[in-house]
Amino acid sequence: MPRLAGSVRTHPRIAIAALAVAGFALFGVPPLLAQPASLAMLSGLDKGGWTLRIRDAEADRRICVRDGQELIQLQHSQPGCNRFVVDDGAVQVVVQYTCRGNGYGRTEIRRGSSLLVQVKSQGFADGAPFSISAEARHTGAC
Repeated sequence: MPRLAGSVRTHPRIAIAALAVAGFALFGVPPLLAQPASLAMLSGLDKGGWTLRIRDAEADRRICVRDGQELIQLQHSQPGCNRFVVDDGAVQVVVQYTCRGNGYGRTEIRRGSSLLVQVKSQGFADGAPFSISAEARHTGAC
């Protein structure tokens, strides 16, 4: 095959990938990796006051739930942590997060009902490891 000045010979796999990207652009369908997770299971929880009964702890903890995402960062209360959704299912949500300069965590939330969830979270906060296993129940208004 003669080569023209300035032309580049393209590998067939690269050409197929380029066509796939062009198809996404033409038909308005974004690639799956670019879609943000909705965390719909968390938004389906009842809003209001929740009590966390943390196993191996002496006292319960109360939190106000507005959209359910308050259950993700139990050890890191500061905003602005980067999150990566591992599992966004109808019954379970798994989220990993990193809080620059203050540690990281991985939280699993399993829905029993809109009034009851099981929460497991572990990671590092303030230079020390943490592990939380809790049952959270809706207890009324905030």
